[in-house]
Amino acid sequence: MKVLVIGKGAREHAIAWKISQSPFLDELFIAPGNAGTKLLGTNVNIKENDIIKLKEFAKTNKIDLTIVGPEEPLVLGIVDAFRDENLNIIGPNKRGALLEGSKIFTKQLLKSYNIPIPKFKTFNNYRKAMEYVEKVEYPIVIKADGLASGKGSYVCLNKNQAVNAIEDLMIKKRFGKAGENILIEEFLEGFEISYFILVKGDQFISFVPAQDYKRAYDGNKGPNTGGMGSYCPVPNFNKEVESKVINEIVKPTLKALIKENIYYDGVLYLGLMVTKEGPKVLEYNVRFGDPETQPIFFLLESDLLELLVNLNKGDFEKMKLKWFPGFSCCVVLASKGYPFQYQKGKIIQGLNELKNVKNVITFFAGVKKEDNNYYTNGGRVLSIVSRDYSLE
Repeated sequence: MKVLVIGKGAREHAIAWKISQSPFLDELFIAPGNAGTKLLGTNVNIKENDIIKLKEFAKTNKIDLTIVGPEEPLVLGIVDAFRDENLNIIGPNKRGALLEGSKIFTKQLLKSYNIPIPKFKTFNNYRKAMEYVEKVEYPIVIKADGLASGKGSYVCLNKNQAVNAIEDLMIKKRFGKAGENILIEEFLEGFEISYFILVKGDQFISFVPAQDYKRAYDGNKGPNTGGMGSYCPVPNFNKEVESKVINEIVKPTLKALIKENIYYDGVLYLGLMVTKEGPKVLEYNVRFGDPETQPIFFLLESDLLELLVNLNKGDFEKMKLKWFPGFSCCVVLASKGYPFQYQKGKIIQGLNELKNVKNVITFFAGVKKEDNNYYTNGGRVLSIVSRDYSLE
């Protein structure tokens, strides 16, 4: 099979690494890829949001299956474009991708079908949002409605922080159009879960649950980022909690989507908070998460390509998930200053020493190679992932 992976981060490096182990693979292409994916297949110099060029490449090169890593091309409608040309691709269509493209759309959908979520209000008016944070109880969470690369969420402990967050989104337009509409929601206490499922209509299969860390600094402090680390599985996510997630959230969501004439197909990532009252939905993403994919795929012993081919066919009976019997942990190494301004072009040392460490793997994100040296070329630079029989 000829496979195309779209994206350039550590998540896409992990996907490419896992796909490259399949006996069904003949050729692997990654667009645009990075210095790590280059070691596994052929990097293609096409941007991940250039749908026309990606489609033409898939047609010309007779690609058998395309896997979309990041959210932007899905929200832009890459799946519709590929399927119009009878090209096989993993991911939801443009309407399904609204689950990530608009947090307000998702919250309103879930509310109308009584799926558990935090209480929320939506605003498209700066003054009204400011009036609201004068009288609300703290802490609260303020979110950009649209795509913000995982950085458009602010946990506000007081009015001053809330005012700064609203100004950041609606006046300074830090995330452009993504912050024109905002959500202000109650702060939930509990433990967070990233729960991935492969979906086709009302059929699904679940991966092991993961937990990720979004704050930039040690001790869960600092601004929210795209993700600084993750581990899986999560010990306190027991069978009882999982049963509630499936029966109160997953199945009702898939039924709701069908009722709304949204035929969902691909990966659905449920960002959940497990509270005293039970699990509640914080957000949905329409692709594999980053950095959760890295430790999950290091535990996955099944053939990922075979899984995705069967997902594409809707053949869930053939989809078997086999796991390494232990835990995996990912630590993200980021440039100083991330998620704000950061420097590029710093030399990366020590990669050769890591190659020989058992049960440790390094996935590249913002990395470029020049003259046999690796240099930083982004905010998140490396995902260092390990696995063992105990979490400790």
